[in-house]
Amino acid sequence: MPQTANTLSRRSLLLGGASLIGGSMLATLCPPLSLAATDAADMSGRFMRMSNLLIDHRLNADVGARIAETASKQYVRCSEMLDAIIAIAEKNNAKVVEDFFPDVPDGELKDFALWVISAWYSGCSSEKRDATVFTFEEALTFKTTGDIVTIPSYGLTGPNMWHRPSVPLADMPRF
Repeated sequence: MPQTANTLSRRSLLLGGASLIGGSMLATLCPPLSLAATDAADMSGRFMRMSNLLIDHRLNADVGARIAETASKQYVRCSEMLDAIIAIAEKNNAKVVEDFFPDVPDGELKDFALWVISAWYSGCSSEKRDATVFTFEEALTFKTTGDIVTIPSYGLTGPNMWHRPSVPLADMPRF
């Protein structure tokens, strides 16, 4: 039997109802998801601000986000410590780390600041075997001497190049 525009089949009613229920359930999940994303972006932004005060180099925001994520897992009071270090720097009108670092109190806060500096320079969370690696190519250890020393690599043609480039074959002679 052909369906007209004014009739509603059981199948379309069931699909419509399932879509409505599924959509309402998804809507209840979205605010927490968007708040978590906003919190992560805020944390990453504050982390980059503090990092730029501690380190006078161009820092990669993607690497900073990875370091910030690990820092928030390793340091329970990470958010508070970020704010404390930024506040100390602002109090001293600091532009570089030397302007405010002596005022950072010894203990957990100074250890955290030193960990952040180490993470940026080494590209990993610690010297242990189970360390989290943030970057190799963007590690500041290599950036400071980048104009003189190339990044060490086992790649055949350079850093992050693990294969030889394909060279086009010349036309074979025809006899």
